Amino acid sequence: MKQAKVLNEDELKRLLKIVRFTRHRERNRLIVLFSFLAGLRACEIAQLRVKDVITEAGEVKGMIYLKSYQTKGSSDQQVIVSEALRKEVGIFISKNPILLENREGHLLRSQKTRKGFSSQTIQNLFRFLYQEAHIENASSHSGRRSFITNLSEKGVSVRVIQELARHSSMVTTQRYIDVSVDKLKNAVELVGL
Repeated sequence: MKQAKVLNEDELKRLLKIVRFTRHRERNRLIVLFSFLAGLRACEIAQLRVKDVITEAGEVKGMIYLKSYQTKGSSDQQVIVSEALRKEVGIFISKNPILLENREGHLLRSQKTRKGFSSQTIQNLFRFLYQEAHIENASSHSGRRSFITNLSEKGVSVRVIQELARHSSMVTTQRYIDVSVDKLKNAVELVGL
């Protein structure tokens, strides 16, 4: 089975540019950023509740605690939220303050039904966005793979990446890390006399 494409910086910029022209751009941007900046899976994005990301005082949390029903696995998990993603969540909430009225409700909702998305709907949204951005071989898992690969390229240890990816096995984490010919060439150039 072919793995989802890891996006380079230009492709991510192109994707985010396409998002700006969608009908629900703020919501769609946040969906994309949860994937690329936190490595969340489509099923996890779909299951996010307001209370998962916003404190009682209305502040954006630095840590998201996911219950087992919200994750791929059968255990509770925690996701560290970067400053950049916290800022994006804050912007989204400030533009959608009605969300704070029901902290048990889904963070990301369909405008039509006002209910949360299914994992499949999130996957379909990603498929649509990638098609519009003319990015081939990408899927809802591309953000997660890009998140993991970017951490690796920045020199973060595989053990730390494993924890951030919430993988039970380091072997799984290593399969997510993209290795291209350019990366191999750059690595060889690090060795010199």
